[in-house]
Amino acid sequence: MPARPHSPDPHSPGAYPPGACPLDHLVLPTARLDVARARLVSLGFVVAPSGIHPFGTENCCVFLEDGTYLEPLAVGNAQAAAKAVADGNVFVARDRAYRDSCGSEGFSALVLGTENADADHARYIEAGLSAGDKLSFSRAFTDAAGNSDTASFKLAFASGTGATDAFLFACERITAPKVDRGALQVRANGATGIVEVVAVSNEPSEQRRLISIATRSPATGQGSSTAFDLPNATLTLLDPVAFETRFGMPAGAPSELRFAAIVFSVRFADTVARLLAASSVEHDIRGDDIVVRPAPGQGAAFIFREIA
Repeated sequence: MPARPHSPDPHSPGAYPPGACPLDHLVLPTARLDVARARLVSLGFVVAPSGIHPFGTENCCVFLEDGTYLEPLAVGNAQAAAKAVADGNVFVARDRAYRDSCGSEGFSALVLGTENADADHARYIEAGLSAGDKLSFSRAFTDAAGNSDTASFKLAFASGTGATDAFLFACERITAPKVDRGALQVRANGATGIVEVVAVSNEPSEQRRLISIATRSPATGQGSSTAFDLPNATLTLLDPVAFETRFGMPAGAPSELRFAAIVFSVRFADTVARLLAASSVEHDIRGDDIVVRPAPGQGAAFIFREIA
């Protein structure tokens, strides 16, 4: 397996040349943050202190060395979330639609880094793919030492017509918290970043335009497998048969589009295998990959791949 070059932080201005958007983070709905935290710790990740959104949701993120991160997301204040939906908050409305369709455990959104969410919103509207109004908000961020600062974001949303199982959005960091993430990026499993995100569709050809426009990346491949090359990862779109063939597990209920798996780069596969065994986490070996099936608090298949 070729070495993966170190990716620049997708939040840094000018980190990537114009073209495809970088992967920023992944949203993983969960029923309870404590369950997600326990599961992720058992997989060898370090989990950040809980973050509270001003519209009823909350998260406990896993930050990776390559600048990407996982965002387990729960509803912490149902009343505030219901008001946010009524007020047209697309982020909370899409989270509710996902939970109503797929349940409270899963993988709802792929988030792309951007330096201009306004331009992305206009681009989505022009293409007929806007999922609703932009969203600007701020929240407190706390590092492992308990230091706090404020992070501010602007989001622009894209989705296929009537789709509830998956969406994409562009995330512009207006202000970044001045805290130290170093301690949050040291993991027992040795994971250094995300190299691939895998989505499943019953009709992959129908999703190519949505994904290509959202990511600003042309599709390569055809038929059962399509790839979109982002600056710091690959987004792969498979049909259900191709997904089951590759990972040895069913793709789940039929879906127009569903995010289903995350491939992490790790330093040593045997370290991961020992850690999973010690934590009594069931896993399968498929070629160069260690495959962990979804579980409560882990809404997608996690695949660990040794990359020098």
